[in-house]
Amino acid sequence: MTVEEIITTLHQASTPANLAGMHRFGIDTTYALGIPIPALRALAKKIKKNHPLALELWATKIHEARILASMIEDPLLVTPEQMDNWAKDFKSWDVCDQVCGNLFDRTPFVMSKIEAFSKSTHEFVKRAAFTLMAEYAVHNKTASDEVFIAFFPIIEREAWDGRNFVKKAVNWALRGIGKRNGTLRKQAILCAKRILLQDSKAAKWIAKNALKELEARVTNKPNKG
Repeated sequence: MTVEEIITTLHQASTPANLAGMHRFGIDTTYALGIPIPALRALAKKIKKNHPLALELWATKIHEARILASMIEDPLLVTPEQMDNWAKDFKSWDVCDQVCGNLFDRTPFVMSKIEAFSKSTHEFVKRAAFTLMAEYAVHNKTASDEVFIAFFPIIEREAWDGRNFVKKAVNWALRGIGKRNGTLRKQAILCAKRILLQDSKAAKWIAKNALKELEARVTNKPNKG
């Protein structure tokens, strides 16, 4: 399919009701059409991996086209510069999360970008750092515990940030790592308790919310992390 054919298909799949729903969830709909994620995933399966087409779709600025681009892009062909450029274009939490979970966390540069993005002043670029932590915890089944333990100092360092989409992602990362296995759960609980001591409303919310879930898992002794 050409980019023009895909855009036509996207317009045909758009609905005012879905667009209104996106707006209610705090999604920037300036360039959105109103297409559910399952429909985009179905289209991505038909298109398959296509690096040049992914770049073309991203360049359209259309909200759903950019999410689709993250689904068909080949992570092995992504460069650090492309990751930086796409991240700078993040205008909404869902595009940030989809790109991170569909693509960025599968690239060879994920670790370096977590550190770099975590220091950004751009709300959604910074969110990307912690979204990547959470998504990597889910998707990379073979990564060692040491990989995730190295994330805790970053989580602690940035827990002060009270911007809504940052603090929620920091909390998501802390909980996501803690749910990976028993060892990491214990480390995440210790991390949350240290964060709780910080003199910041955001930090206290992050810590209390994470502890509520992680300590409940210890009490319930689940079979899986």
